[in-house]
Amino acid sequence: MDKKVTLKLDHVSKSFAKVESDEVTHALDDVSVTMESGEFISLVGPSGCGKSTILRLVAGLITPTLGAVTVDGKEVDGPSPDRGVVFQKPTLFPWLTVEKNIGFSLEMQGKLKGNEDKVQRMIDVIGLQKFKDDYPGQLSGGMAQRVALVRTLINEPEILLLDEPLGALDAFTRMRMQDEILSIWREKKQLALMVTHDVDEAIYMGTRVLVMDANPGRIVADIKIDEPFPRDRSSDEFIKYRVDILNRLHFGGKHH
Repeated sequence: MDKKVTLKLDHVSKSFAKVESDEVTHALDDVSVTMESGEFISLVGPSGCGKSTILRLVAGLITPTLGAVTVDGKEVDGPSPDRGVVFQKPTLFPWLTVEKNIGFSLEMQGKLKGNEDKVQRMIDVIGLQKFKDDYPGQLSGGMAQRVALVRTLINEPEILLLDEPLGALDAFTRMRMQDEILSIWREKKQLALMVTHDVDEAIYMGTRVLVMDANPGRIVADIKIDEPFPRDRSSDEFIKYRVDILNRLHFGGKHH
């Protein structure tokens, strides 16, 4: 990617009114952070600490209560194809086959002609060659999530937003997809921002890990992962990062 983008959250707070009472939930409180193309940022923290809220703010699906979210100094004011989102649950068109789902956005942009091999490569990447003419209803949850993932990746968005994209997958498929996402990201050097509950995944994939805490949601640590790719999950360095992050999440100690 030639174009370098800078994403900034500047003193961002986000509150939600509770439906059943007059109370307000403070999902995020005064969050400031800067991220750039070429970085892979992992967001970890307990449930309810505002990880997905940050992702939705960057995607332009919601707006901050206070502060600003900007890309290259321009305030985010709605969704854009430059910011591709992969949600926890696959969002596929049930009336389109696997192949057609993957090529859908290219077709909408008039870019499918000449890029058919790209669609086939993505089908190969996720190992679904045999299922390319199947419909989402015929796929397992894990297969559908793989399709949703490459459907976003094929667009080569400047900012790739991943909301626990691998949570539904079995351990081996998950590891394979981690490597696949990383290889696509390293090729394109876009900015990737991923929410995960899996500390090992955060370290394995991230160039930085942002550790969050809840009530109210805030960033309590910004840890640079200074390890070359591909990472070795059993190395001393990797284990040190894991212990550090678990301690910050209050899960340290001898029993973990």
